[in-house]
Amino acid sequence: MISDKLKQVIQKELNLKEFDLKAETIASQVPGWDSLNHINIILAIEKEYGIKFKGLEILKAKNIGDLQKLIDSKIPA
Repeated sequence: MISDKLKQVIQKELNLKEFDLKAETIASQVPGWDSLNHINIILAIEKEYGIKFKGLEILKAKNIGDLQKLIDSKIPA
């Protein structure tokens, strides 16, 4: 399950009003999510959550669910 916060960050960066983002959604299924916007989305997530990703971590994320797990692993419990 992905958080509303993550959905909002992605939708804001891509100027999407209504798009049903799910854990299994991959970038190529999301309108406007290209290589340039990928960078913008990652930077926006880092800023919003106050975290930093390593390049290899991002490459391992295959879908939005993986991205949410990565974010969760960076946030102190």
